[in-house]
Amino acid sequence: MIDKTIKVQNLKCGGCAKTIETRLSNIEGLYNLSIDITSSSIHFTLVEESLKKEVSSTLKSLGYPEIGSSNTLINKATSYVSCAIGKIP
Repeated sequence: MIDKTIKVQNLKCGGCAKTIETRLSNIEGLYNLSIDITSSSIHFTLVEESLKKEVSSTLKSLGYPEIGSSNTLINKATSYVSCAIGKIP
């Protein structure tokens, strides 16, 4: 088991966190997911290192690229949509 923490951009609220949690929870081999809105960090455990690419790709597709990656206008707009979806009960 491999513990990882990723810091992402555009993570602003509980709606964002809920969307991220819902999508990342679908990745087989990912466990112990926790999201810290204050530090914009996502902590999880993987069964194998190769799954990190899938996690990063999923986060980027939701509009939450890793810190240090390009944060385009499209990423920002996508994160707002993801946030709004996360707020729907």
